[in-house]
Amino acid sequence: MDFATIIGLVAGVGVVGAAIFVGGDFMSFVDIGSMMMVIGGAIAATILRFTLGDVFVAFLTALKVSFGNKTRSPSEVVERLRELSQIARKEGPLGLQSIEIKDEFLRKGVQFLVDGLQPEMVGTALTRERELYIERLDQGQAVMRAIGDAAPAFGMIGTLVGLVQMLSNMDDPAAIDPAMAIALLTTLYGALVASLFALPIADKLQGKLAGEETNLTLIVEGIQHIQNKVHPDLMAEFLNAYLPANKRIDLEAEAA
Repeated sequence: MDFATIIGLVAGVGVVGAAIFVGGDFMSFVDIGSMMMVIGGAIAATILRFTLGDVFVAFLTALKVSFGNKTRSPSEVVERLRELSQIARKEGPLGLQSIEIKDEFLRKGVQFLVDGLQPEMVGTALTRERELYIERLDQGQAVMRAIGDAAPAFGMIGTLVGLVQMLSNMDDPAAIDPAMAIALLTTLYGALVASLFALPIADKLQGKLAGEETNLTLIVEGIQHIQNKVHPDLMAEFLNAYLPANKRIDLEAEAA
């Protein structure tokens, strides 16, 4: 689990909830009609911008990646590939069959080596898999950003609806309060959905997208180097080019 996402979400909800409890009655901030207008309107607007299937897949991907703790540093990926290369160099590709690999993408690449697929097929399959995964991440952040854009807009629409209802019932004091609640709470709900959920998750997906793209590229090239029987240290030297200078594996220090 990604505890940063959970802590941030819980803390944000907690701060808003505490402010509500301190200032008055909690139930006065609950209005089903306003929630339906903001959430339903934001989802409807997002579906209009994308296909229904894309929205469903992207939403699941966004939640899985945002709340999952799958992030690993590129240097860890290079070191893991180097270990696998050393095993394959000593025992051959079949020696990798008994190695436990948690990363799904890396495990698939190693399985290709164990199955003895041709280098061209391995490179094509892994490259396509990488592109599809990056595309899903990009689609996920686009969908969440669309929800973040639409929620405040529907909050404003709800405010206008509430004001119209209030002004049309000025002679009936009993009807003014519900209309005022819709006018104010839809704006609140729209801001909360956008600022506390949709936009932060979109930004997190965008940040993870860049990191995952580097990691997947390292895995694709690393698997190809292993298949081509490149020396593990030489492979690490090639892959070091993708890493910042302060994160690269220091092969000279290890040799010393």
